[in-house]
Amino acid sequence: MFIPATVEKQYEQAKADDLKVLVVGAGIAGVTAAQLLRRGGRHPVVIERTGDASAAGYMLALMPMVDAAIEDLAVGDRYRASSVALQRYAVHGHTGRLLREDSMAEIMASFGDYRGIARGELLDVLSADGCPVAFDSTVTEIRETPRGVEARVATADVAQRLDFDLIVIADGMHSTTRELVPAYRPAGITDTKWGGWVVWARSKDAEHAEVETDLGEEVWGDGFFIGMYPVAGALGIFLGGPRADTIAGPGPFTERIRARLATINPRIAGALTAVAEDANPYYWSLTDCRAPAWTTGHTVLLGDAAAGFLPTAGVGAGMAMESAWVLARMLRHADRAGLSRLLRAFEQGQRPRVEAAQDNSRQLAKVMFRRSRTLAWARELAMRFMSVERALRPIQRLLGNQPDPDALVRERAGATQR
Repeated sequence: MFIPATVEKQYEQAKADDLKVLVVGAGIAGVTAAQLLRRGGRHPVVIERTGDASAAGYMLALMPMVDAAIEDLAVGDRYRASSVALQRYAVHGHTGRLLREDSMAEIMASFGDYRGIARGELLDVLSADGCPVAFDSTVTEIRETPRGVEARVATADVAQRLDFDLIVIADGMHSTTRELVPAYRPAGITDTKWGGWVVWARSKDAEHAEVETDLGEEVWGDGFFIGMYPVAGALGIFLGGPRADTIAGPGPFTERIRARLATINPRIAGALTAVAEDANPYYWSLTDCRAPAWTTGHTVLLGDAAAGFLPTAGVGAGMAMESAWVLARMLRHADRAGLSRLLRAFEQGQRPRVEAAQDNSRQLAKVMFRRSRTLAWARELAMRFMSVERALRPIQRLLGNQPDPDALVRERAGATQR
């Protein structure tokens, strides 16, 4: 759970650490890194720009690259109790007809579990040991010095300059903190020009009783997309299309889709109703970002601040947790003198993995987000021969070649000696 704690109180505890670390952002990447550092005996200062620990968010599908972080945090039982095993995946064509169903259990069998969880539930799992956070706090200036890095931290009406050895920047895809890093270069943006609404259908609601907790389901339309993803006690729903069309609002958009579907199973019908009737659906513009560099001598970008993902491969949160785990494990060996070299080794080892996964998400988006009846027919013909396993083969390669943080540290040490 999140524990409100002032910057001053956290900084006082951090003073005795061999490395004073500031974590900016109490999202998935930031909390994973902070909690792993705390289990290693350090006391990172964690700040969050929002005013509370709101569980608002969306549904996540987590692949087994998160297992190492879950294990090191000793929250495996809680993670499994707060999530559901996603064992099947079904896709429907533009008319609503079921095209194929694949076994995710078989695809992931040699790697581990593939699980569905709400973002708020995941944050509760990650912070189970208690996660002190200073809310309503931002960094407004970063200045690297010969001895470390100085941050100007603003909370309410108070601003103070504090010295750290490392700043972990994990404040999301639209990070404002990364713009303060010396020699900052803007992140590259991929804009699909699509967006849509995220809502929840609770499984206790009789109208949405078709909640098969092991089945993720999607409708790939011509100019629309419906995703239905189970989590513990609920069904997460995403309904999207070109932003030029969704601007009309969820009601008119859902009616337009109903008119175009020849086959509407109970789950699809319930999903459309849930979006149309939600009083305040969350709108998600489907863009991603890629920072041209992750590290300086005393700063590192993490999670969406380094590489924000499209949701198409269901791997963004998993890669954020993996990166946080790799960084925290490498920092076990860190000292002030060798920190800059260690951060470079982290970026050189982890960045190619993250960008390969991001490339896979971008490629899938080109296939999924289409506005053409002809292309939809061609896509559906191809899908008779292409399973989800083939589509996710690049992710399988990453899962089969897990990162070794200790090896990255040894390589760094060898390079230093040479």
